[in-house]
Amino acid sequence: MGMSTRLDLFIDVVIQGSFAKAAGIRNIDRSALSKQIKILEDDLGVRLLNRSTRAISLTDAGKEIYKQAELVRELLANTQRIAESYHSTPKGLLRITSSTLFGKIYIQPAVNLFMEKYPDTHIKLVLEDRRVDIIGESFDIAFRIGPPRDSSLIARKIANSNSAILASESFIEKYGNPETPEELAKLPAIIFSSGDSVFNKLTISESPGSDVMCTHNISGRLEVNEVSVIFNALEAGLGYSHRGLFTLEKNIKEMGLVPLLTNYKFPETNWGIYAVYPHRNQTPLIKLFIETVQGIIGTPPVWDSYVDGYDKMYK
Repeated sequence: MGMSTRLDLFIDVVIQGSFAKAAGIRNIDRSALSKQIKILEDDLGVRLLNRSTRAISLTDAGKEIYKQAELVRELLANTQRIAESYHSTPKGLLRITSSTLFGKIYIQPAVNLFMEKYPDTHIKLVLEDRRVDIIGESFDIAFRIGPPRDSSLIARKIANSNSAILASESFIEKYGNPETPEELAKLPAIIFSSGDSVFNKLTISESPGSDVMCTHNISGRLEVNEVSVIFNALEAGLGYSHRGLFTLEKNIKEMGLVPLLTNYKFPETNWGIYAVYPHRNQTPLIKLFIETVQGIIGTPPVWDSYVDGYDKMYK
């Protein structure tokens, strides 16, 4: 057993917090694992772990070597991925993550198409609305709204993320069609809430065609954390909502929805749909999957067609 393998075992012990748990996930005997860590300490000439009957903890040297061990694990995993992706027939494992709704509408169809076209590939798809740690959780690609904040990640923009203020025809019949943001802000909104963040503000131009932006507080009786629930509530006429068009699955006419304040502007931002990956040397497998997703979305993105005449709105 080489040092890299022992470093990998060392990582498992630290993550699991005990030799017994780490041995369990490796399906090896606890004493055999403990022996390998002792050999690692002897080879390095330093103690890595403080051991007691109840717990283990990292020594100062252990903390530094643990950081390097993580880099070794990631380097070896990346080497394997790159080698797999250069086979004459694309093969290998891709670990992909996306927000839940976007993943269901666009990533899952891309996975289906990709796996049918490349039968020797394997996909691990995780749909979550939390912001995952791409490197720490060993994902190859993440699809995100907006570019990454981490400079160690590479982001490729694959589509614009346009938006519209939507309400049902029944909502308009009940409350009237607001002509200004001030009028709109007085009406009930459907508020999207995610974790500790509540999206209860609307930033829009102060007048039609103006480049000066104003932010308005909005409120309503319904606050939800699931986008599909927002659309159900919109169709029921419970409020209006400012929605990214990528959350649409069909033309808004089919849902009885109409866009509001279309002669106003939204602020120019760097938002968009991005494929994010942690390696500057983009592997062919990653490139092929991004291209597959791009084909599913289309250029311009298919969701822009879900609001008739959108190209003349919010300008």
